[in-house]
Amino acid sequence: MLYSSVNNPKIKKLKLLKQKKYRDIEKLFLVEGDHLVKEAYNNGYLKELLIPENSNYNLKVPTSEISKNIIKYLTDLETPTGIFGICEKKEMSLKEGKILVLDGIQDPGNLGTIIRSSTAFNVDTIVINDKCADIYSSKVIRASQGMIFNANIIKEDLKKFIENIRNTHKILVTKVDGGKNLKDIEKLEKFAIIMGSEGQGVSKELINLADEFLYIPMNNKCESLNVAVATSIILYEIS
Repeated sequence: MLYSSVNNPKIKKLKLLKQKKYRDIEKLFLVEGDHLVKEAYNNGYLKELLIPENSNYNLKVPTSEISKNIIKYLTDLETPTGIFGICEKKEMSLKEGKILVLDGIQDPGNLGTIIRSSTAFNVDTIVINDKCADIYSSKVIRASQGMIFNANIIKEDLKKFIENIRNTHKILVTKVDGGKNLKDIEKLEKFAIIMGSEGQGVSKELINLADEFLYIPMNNKCESLNVAVATSIILYEIS
């Protein structure tokens, strides 16, 4: 089937998926580009494929063609490929072991990068709260380079969550003053690292639940690191 009108009800519905409200209602989200579509397909997220008309792009899912004006209508990119995937959200659950807790990471680029690094360094579960950016936004998905489709991500009340795992996991929080050098943190099988928002850091109620504080040693010319960079360094060292 070829879609050629932006007024088509289905195309209008897909456009609405650019908004978190409609992604939540429909339990669907849109990805764009060959790499992201294939990551979604390989990990069982891809429900339907949209491709440029007269294209030879083939995956084993229901496929429709779209005209150039539809591509322009749906794209977020300056140079779109015209390949879109309609993806279904998955319900995920806690996998114990290496846990990363994200307290209000609001920048989509940072959140996507953290998801990418978490996959690289074998994090079992990423736990986010309502203050974090939407993991299904196009900016987060692109920043993750599709690694969101390999990640196990759950949303929780962080205080209650940490209280529930304190007996089985060591709770680690970053702290510039008075923390333990990251190099001296022992390798752990079960831990939860809490990383805070770009502007506010980790909330006080979560800081009070920490078993140990850690810091990344660096020279005195720099006071702090970007949260995505800091998280990547910590995960590399600890894992």
